Amino acid sequence: MSESQLSQLSGHYLTALRTHLEQGRQASLLPAHELGIEAVNIGLETLDLAKVHHQALEALILPDCSPITRDEMSLRAEVFFTEAIVPIERTHRSALEADAGLQQLQERLGQSTLDLAESDRDLKQGITERMTAEAALESSKRISGELLQESRVLEQQLKDMTRQILAADEVERKKMSLQLHDDIGQALLGIHMRLLTLKKEVATRHLGLTQEIAITQRLVEAAVKTINQFAHEFGIPNEI
Repeated sequence: MSESQLSQLSGHYLTALRTHLEQGRQASLLPAHELGIEAVNIGLETLDLAKVHHQALEALILPDCSPITRDEMSLRAEVFFTEAIVPIERTHRSALEADAGLQQLQERLGQSTLDLAESDRDLKQGITERMTAEAALESSKRISGELLQESRVLEQQLKDMTRQILAADEVERKKMSLQLHDDIGQALLGIHMRLLTLKKEVATRHLGLTQEIAITQRLVEAAVKTINQFAHEFGIPNEI
């Protein structure tokens, strides 16, 4: 705000206030409102405009005025001033509302930042848990594959031993059956127990792997049944 702008506004204010006081009760308040807008445009505050109003009022109320005339002029001038400061006060309210809105926006932004950080932590935790589960599942698949391979190898050994037993004499059959019972039988039991444990661990993780384990388990059980039949036929007292 420059001195020339303030001087120009003071002149406009004096002229408008004089007209308002001369028109009396029929005077319009629109000039006062327009002066308030002009004051806002040049950066005046309420106190600044109050000084302009006071100077104009002193110039318009002559010293020889009667007390009654002075009071009436002061009251009408007060109404004029009240209307003139409306644009300034409205600007203040807008600024306060904008500041309150900015504060609310900052609070929402802060909350959104916290929510985002929490979501990021949950996402990372979920990724870690999934990677752990995938690693465990992969390990279970590997172990199951190894057990299945062992079972198939033992099954083949069982078939080979069976052919040898059928081709041998009675004494040799018993001897070979005992060896079959001690070696392959214990190995099959070990596989069977490991399959049971593995089946419990992965039952809730992967249906396909559970089915594969069940198939392997049935192969082992069939092999055990075959060995027990041989043991019974050749008089071996302990069955698997």
